[in-house]
Amino acid sequence: MQISPLYFLQQDSDAPENHLLGGAEIVVYSRRSPEKESVNEDAAAIIPVGDQSFVLVVADGVGGYSGGEQASNLTLQLLAETITKDCQDPALLRVSILDGIERANTAVRKLNTGSCTTLAAVEFNAGEIRPYHVGDSMILVCGQRGRIHYQTISHSPVGFAVESGMLSENDALHHDERHLVSNVVGDEHMRIELGPALKLARRDTVLLASDGLFDNLRVEEIVSIICSGSLTKSVQQLVTLARERMAGPTSDVPSKPDDLTICVLRRASAS
Repeated sequence: MQISPLYFLQQDSDAPENHLLGGAEIVVYSRRSPEKESVNEDAAAIIPVGDQSFVLVVADGVGGYSGGEQASNLTLQLLAETITKDCQDPALLRVSILDGIERANTAVRKLNTGSCTTLAAVEFNAGEIRPYHVGDSMILVCGQRGRIHYQTISHSPVGFAVESGMLSENDALHHDERHLVSNVVGDEHMRIELGPALKLARRDTVLLASDGLFDNLRVEEIVSIICSGSLTKSVQQLVTLARERMAGPTSDVPSKPDDLTICVLRRASAS
């Protein structure tokens, strides 16, 4: 029996939510920016595909007030609808994900509101993953000892400057143009970056998050927190630290209030 997608839309989470699916533990948290009066423009979803497969998605809406929220929510709903309707075989999941993102891009453009959204997605199939992303919501895969196996490159001038070595991560965190994104769902020139297939070891951890996390914590801080210990406690640590920094700058650490969405998975057992 097909399990329905689980959406996290307009969330104001009090604590991380824990789910078990397809031999993996999944923890999700999403909350709007501190003191923000409008709704959370971030969104997340868990989309089951059979018994051993699913897709995790995080989207960060751009457009202000209701526009960004509409773009991120619509994108996740259309992606889930496409996967649920078209993908009967997990081996063909890649095609459904790509089709769903393209369909969402067309739909968001037709809103004619100027709104758009980033997208970070990971398919999980019997212990193997593949990442997809558009924009600057990031995907990070690390081992139990803190080794980074995969990290997306933000589709932004600052992100490309860091990747080329022209800008350090610390300088990028404080850069005035860090918020500029060069590739989004809702743009006629949208491109989907497809990552490699990766086999997860039992204690490997996969994290998807909006820039509310990566604009306030350094990658090395994130890895040190999520690479071991309880997944739920690790996410709570990330949330606590990110929101502390959003509350006000101290010393040399960044402080960028924003909606915060974190989605983390770890294999629950060897397969």
